[in-house]
Amino acid sequence: MKILLAEDEPRIAADIATALKASGMAVDVVKDGEAAWFAGDVENYDAAILDLGLPKLDGLTILKRWRANARRFPVLILTARGMWTERVEGINSGADDYLPKPFEMEELLARLRAILRRSAGQAAPVLRSGPLLLDTRQMRISLRGIPVSLSPLEYRLLAFLMHHAGRVVAPTELAEHLYDSGNDRDPNAIEVIVARLRRKLGSDVIETRRGFGYLMPDDPA
Repeated sequence: MKILLAEDEPRIAADIATALKASGMAVDVVKDGEAAWFAGDVENYDAAILDLGLPKLDGLTILKRWRANARRFPVLILTARGMWTERVEGINSGADDYLPKPFEMEELLARLRAILRRSAGQAAPVLRSGPLLLDTRQMRISLRGIPVSLSPLEYRLLAFLMHHAGRVVAPTELAEHLYDSGNDRDPNAIEVIVARLRRKLGSDVIETRRGFGYLMPDDPA
């Protein structure tokens, strides 16, 4: 999962970015509204964390532009302002959730995981594909009840496929959501990571659709 973080307070931005990375997510950090608007308009993010009080362009304007331009990724709004009218305006402008400052990091992560699941049509925090379980809260993977240890990249790829179970995902799309914008996105590297996952989880856990991409079955049986 790749997250856009638009926050102009350096300490808050650094703390959130660290927490996101520790939760198995890639993150791009921008510090002003113009950069946030541009990044959200040209990159494919799984979600955005958007501070309303950004310099150069305010968060509500950015959100309205994204939605007007058919950018549908979920958005979690952060703000130090507490007026209920502003919260209503944010939700009416297309925000998926709202968190006032100051906040506890665990609450931010919980709210972010929730909107990520909802956007992918997943209700429960534990994702299932056959005998494979992924607990998004604890970043724990088990196969037939046995814990499995994965690298950060392996976890990100598996989590993305399981959030989108039942849909064929192209290697280029996986590469876009696996790495932050500062890293090369080589679709050929995806094949290597999938091969490592199959060695750990079994060759039939991730299906290959030749010429199209990879598929996690959504049948929980």
